[in-house]
Amino acid sequence: MRGRPTIYEDANIVKKAQEVFWQKGYSATSLSDLQKATGAGAGSFYNTFKGGKKEVFQKAIEERRLAFDAFKIELSKSESPLELIKDFFRSIASAEENEHLKGCIIANTVVEMTFIDENLEANAVQILKEVEQMFTEAIKNEQTIGNLKTQTDPEILGRYLITFWCGLNTLRRMYPDKNILKKQIEMQLAVIS
Repeated sequence: MRGRPTIYEDANIVKKAQEVFWQKGYSATSLSDLQKATGAGAGSFYNTFKGGKKEVFQKAIEERRLAFDAFKIELSKSESPLELIKDFFRSIASAEENEHLKGCIIANTVVEMTFIDENLEANAVQILKEVEQMFTEAIKNEQTIGNLKTQTDPEILGRYLITFWCGLNTLRRMYPDKNILKKQIEMQLAVIS
């Protein structure tokens, strides 16, 4: 006979918690916020997430890592990886205003957790470095086969794209206007033409 199911068996629980963290940040999110969003009682929540709020936050961050891993696989199979990278950035401009105001949960975590939680900060930094490496490898491959004119060091360009990503997540809060963002994004992407 099977025991009582835990709430984590529902894949939507972490997604629901992630939305709260994404909007409020880790520090401002309370157990009450998570219970309301997930529909879990305190006992059920702590039975499932024995590490409490920090554990569910780590699972929410890990979910974003998996999304980037899926993008990396797509990038490796693409006939036009540079266009796929550009489309990744271009899609930001067409997001709704609420998405602009949320920014990137990973970049947000790096900023919020500095001097607060070294492990959460380090995990978020590692994810950004993995994305940077993904960009770097794609650029290097495209330079090798002659699909990229610029011969700037791929590591510098990969780091440039991560810098652009983090800056864009602030800019989109300042100017949540699709036209402004489209123009800014195209200007920045000219570097990898």
